[in-house]
Amino acid sequence: MPSTRLGVVFDYADDFTTNAAEVTEFERAGVDLVTVAEAYSFDAVSQLGYLAAITSTMTLASGILPIFSRTPALLAMTAAGLDSVSRGRFELGIGSSGAQVIEGFHGVPFSAPLGRIRENVEICRAIWRRERLDFRGAHYTIPLPTSQGRGLGKPLKIINQPVREAIPISIAALTPKAVAQAAEIADGWLPLFYLPEKADAAWGAALAEGRARRSPDLGPLDVTAQMPFYLGDHPDRAVEAYRQNVALYVGGMGARGANFYNDLAVGYGFDDEAAKVQELYLTGRKAEAAAALPEQLVSGTALIGTEGEVRARVHALLASGVTTISVKPLAPSRGERIEQLEALRAILG
Repeated sequence: MPSTRLGVVFDYADDFTTNAAEVTEFERAGVDLVTVAEAYSFDAVSQLGYLAAITSTMTLASGILPIFSRTPALLAMTAAGLDSVSRGRFELGIGSSGAQVIEGFHGVPFSAPLGRIRENVEICRAIWRRERLDFRGAHYTIPLPTSQGRGLGKPLKIINQPVREAIPISIAALTPKAVAQAAEIADGWLPLFYLPEKADAAWGAALAEGRARRSPDLGPLDVTAQMPFYLGDHPDRAVEAYRQNVALYVGGMGARGANFYNDLAVGYGFDDEAAKVQELYLTGRKAEAAAALPEQLVSGTALIGTEGEVRARVHALLASGVTTISVKPLAPSRGERIEQLEALRAILG
């Protein structure tokens, strides 16, 4: 892969018709990767299948498929199917999501996310190698034991020949234990609200721990920074919209004591500010919560500003170890989005 990839993120709340109409133009503008998000929304898989048919060179990725909403075997089948229809251009992005979504929308207990992610990765890779699936883990036993079913299950291997036996897997992770595991077992790591100047304080030790256990066969870890993007002289509206989004995550995405994004703000050293933002947001004072965010947390986790300001942020990202910059274009018109992506591509080289 190129030393630095440029990606575009399609959010789960976006209008897919608009996104699909622009994706081929993004491809011509030099975008290497398009990621489709999934929450309690339309599924990402059907959209990725459509994008595979209308693109030819860009990589397609899920960002993310929650492991609790699919069996490990279905996750492997889906990835192999998308890799087939895209002719080897798919990357599987997975994560645990959170208890509010998994238990509230899928009705599945949110238990042992780290152990389940590890076993999902092992099972997927075994299926893509066309091994007969005979797995005995702490969380998944395949085939199902006779004591739990009719006793008719037997080890099977996927019928089709996957295009690749090692489809790249990226893992969304924020907590130190999760980041260490991603650095150990995954091809890529998907952090959110990545602040390069403070990334080492939040994750440096975890990344070092995981990389020390990493198999050389996996190669270097792809580190993807996902950010809102606007290049121009008057970015105030884009900054304000992003500030509201950061407040939602840091203040309201989870209950007190169960908000990964608030914990990340604390990991960056914003202890008092994180507590204040959460208290304001959860008591309905959302505008005050947004205003209480540390300015560095907002501006430092975005690519918003003049060309010089964006260039400086790109240099900070690359210096911190980022290898893929994946952006959410915020320009209001299609022409401006294309023009700004071309400018970002030129900055990246």
